[in-house]
Amino acid sequence: MDEAADRLVRGKGKRFVCFTFDDGYRDNFQYAYPMFKARGLPFTLYVPTNYPDGHGELWWLALEQAVAGVGQEITVMRDGETWRLPTKTLADKEQSFEEIYWWLRSVGEETQRQAVRRLAEARRIDLSAQCRAMIMSWDELRVMAADPLVHIGAHTKDHFAVAKLPETEALEQMVGSADRIAQELGRRPVHFAYPYGDPGSAGPRDFELAKTAGFKTAVTTRKGMLFPGHKDHLTALPRVSLNGHYQSLTYTALYLSGAPFALWNGFQQVNAA
Repeated sequence: MDEAADRLVRGKGKRFVCFTFDDGYRDNFQYAYPMFKARGLPFTLYVPTNYPDGHGELWWLALEQAVAGVGQEITVMRDGETWRLPTKTLADKEQSFEEIYWWLRSVGEETQRQAVRRLAEARRIDLSAQCRAMIMSWDELRVMAADPLVHIGAHTKDHFAVAKLPETEALEQMVGSADRIAQELGRRPVHFAYPYGDPGSAGPRDFELAKTAGFKTAVTTRKGMLFPGHKDHLTALPRVSLNGHYQSLTYTALYLSGAPFALWNGFQQVNAA
């Protein structure tokens, strides 16, 4: 991301691609890192700093586990009432997961986490154990951070959607995560990724807060390619996400062409601000 920012500011150079990974999953260390290192490819890894301590709540994985593990139906407390959704068939499970997931994405962060904790307790899901199993430790992150190919970026402390937080708390999540990375890895990050990164999770206020927190760049998940005009919006950069049903070489090649996002954005350059 250092190189990307420099190229945008200078406005010169050939087309380029930056690879980024969010959340600090251990499979990044086990699988992605060796492949990138063998090819000499740099990348940036954005880490929510409570996760390497085992204090993260990977609520989307806990929800998936809970829905997969029930028989006829799953119950969730929503707005003080019991919400019952069918889970008898695979189609039921997929539909119910989607409904609960997007409800959890729509509510405040504390409401979301309380709902997930109740669900995890009812299904005997240990959120801390799940985090420790899925996320890299600080020692593993130190190995990666020592490699010049790897840049560690900040991703808040608790993976909160900063747009849903009061300004002081949102800023503290940003600054606190940078402070912790500096403490553990010896280098303060200058790059940041907004958790979730969609318009409901990060907006103009938060783009300014990222500047206040001292970040050189900050990335969203708004779909789009980088253009010279983004030099004026370095804390509101779009990204191309390779996830879900799109993890194939065919989709990767298509995405790198930029064509799907030109169509998606009506052939306009994305300015998240």
